[in-house]
Amino acid sequence: MTDNEDQVAGLLLAAGGGRRLGGRPKALLEHRGHPLVEHAVAALRAAGCAHVHVVLGARAEDVRARATLEGCVLVDNPDWEDGMGSSLRAGLASLAGTGAGAALVSLVDQPGIGAEAMARVRAGYRDGTSLVAAAYAGVRGHPVLLGAAHWAGVAATASGDRGARAYLRAHEAEIALVECGDVARPYDIDTEADLVHLE
Repeated sequence: MTDNEDQVAGLLLAAGGGRRLGGRPKALLEHRGHPLVEHAVAALRAAGCAHVHVVLGARAEDVRARATLEGCVLVDNPDWEDGMGSSLRAGLASLAGTGAGAALVSLVDQPGIGAEAMARVRAGYRDGTSLVAAAYAGVRGHPVLLGAAHWAGVAATASGDRGARAYLRAHEAEIALVECGDVARPYDIDTEADLVHLE
């Protein structure tokens, strides 16, 4: 593995409490016999992220007990109920000082986005100023690669459930979009109706 490849750390946001799913934490929803958090970690690793940080929140102890997350850095977000923004801030803070040049940010409730799409976005990394996002029929989606030069700005604007949205909108011209619609389906598991996507 080249140094350049090792620069991109995986950052999985897996703290959600599944309010619209009867309070079932999304990380523990079963898909193909394993919790979603395991699938997402495996996809990040298969995409080439040797280092993966996982932000936990809702029922974090249950997730630690039931999911196999060896080798991951587990980050507790005590403010997970405030929304995805707090998890993104916690995750980026955990990467500070690791030497990572970028974070490949993935969401636990998007099992239709696998290693192939993640690898395409990760391949867009050039240096700490990189901003890369998957696109689906030209529309920006996840995963998103945030170069380290952007972390402070993202953390300063990440609030509620918007995550990096405000920052990315302000830096739209700098984002390299990578079409992934041919290899991934960007649905979210948010409501009971979405559970049909799980196998």
